[in-house]
Amino acid sequence: MYSIGEYWQRGSAIVGNRLFPGNKKLNRLMIYATDLCDSACKHCLIWAKRPVKHLPAADIVKLMESRCVTSNTNIGLEGGEFMLHPEAHDILQWFYDHHRNYDILSNCLKPDSLIAAVRKYKPQRLYISLDGNEETYLYMRGKAGYQHVLQVIKALHKEVTISVMFTLSPYNDFGDMEHVAAVCRQYGIDMRVGLYNNIPLFDTYDKAHETEIGEQKQTKPLQYKDVAQLKDKIEATKELKQAELTNDPHLPQHDASKIHRRFADFIPEGIKEFKENYEYLALYEGWRRKQVQLKCFSIIESLVVLPNGDVPLCQNLDLVLGNIHQQSLDEIFNGKDAQQKQQHYMHNCNQCWLAFHRKYDVALYRTFEQVFGKWATGKMLGYYQWREDGNASLKQVLK
Repeated sequence: MYSIGEYWQRGSAIVGNRLFPGNKKLNRLMIYATDLCDSACKHCLIWAKRPVKHLPAADIVKLMESRCVTSNTNIGLEGGEFMLHPEAHDILQWFYDHHRNYDILSNCLKPDSLIAAVRKYKPQRLYISLDGNEETYLYMRGKAGYQHVLQVIKALHKEVTISVMFTLSPYNDFGDMEHVAAVCRQYGIDMRVGLYNNIPLFDTYDKAHETEIGEQKQTKPLQYKDVAQLKDKIEATKELKQAELTNDPHLPQHDASKIHRRFADFIPEGIKEFKENYEYLALYEGWRRKQVQLKCFSIIESLVVLPNGDVPLCQNLDLVLGNIHQQSLDEIFNGKDAQQKQQHYMHNCNQCWLAFHRKYDVALYRTFEQVFGKWATGKMLGYYQWREDGNASLKQVLK
């Protein structure tokens, strides 16, 4: 779970960035340093990208010199598999020496080298991926990595804060979620649940929010030649996503008629121990039905940089604000064009239920409701609703 201090810091960043949109500071910067990956996941095809791209260490250091990056900015180093970056140790050494407020994200397929790196460079947090039991892991991720993940957890759970990332998708199910929650309870570590989404960087092909959870479970693992055959389907998904963006940026474009079951009834009881996850999952069906509507505040305090230097507005929309090889990060994040796009999509976009963005939005509204009440929260943050009855509070909806 997020700490009270993390909530306070992110909330303060939102307030400051709304008051001074040309001088915004980043609370969270995720650096996709490489698209090289040794996994073969179905829900993320970054491992099949060719040619492979790396963000050079010198460019990462330059990013850290930006005015919008402060000592409070939390950095995430990921990929692909970050540890496969040819300059991974140089980058980690720089962060150890100059900016300790950083995290490593890893698939743990090279457990010994990851364990050694964590012990040497001491990240603030280690995020590791685990999407089910040993069999599900193999079918979903294409590699026999389940035991490697457990090896890392056993070795490091008392040395560094670990968050296990679980992605609920067409390739696993709620039983796999409960299995991962049990692993986290066993070792006393955090669990963070996300939902499968068609993130442009990941070249996904099954249509998110329409292909049901578990629908593709135990289909054969993917190989590189399989991805080549899926090229047309991947491009069609991207074209549809771009058409949605062009036609109507104000509402989610998924087909609510394809929702055949009450999603919340399938959430394992144990997930309630991980508060942010339960709220995020319980509201998902309402969002798919276009009943849950929230503004997106995360895009004015969080940012990602891709391996080719592109800086998208967010992780969901295929809308690039700029490229760090052509402009500085400050110009990209705080320039007039960026301000206009951020303001528009902050107030008008409700198109994704990505954990990176929407978990914080849910927590922000929930916290304001608890302190100020529903009416005052709407006045301060703008109109929102948890269900068709716009007067209902989150507490009432989750009863």
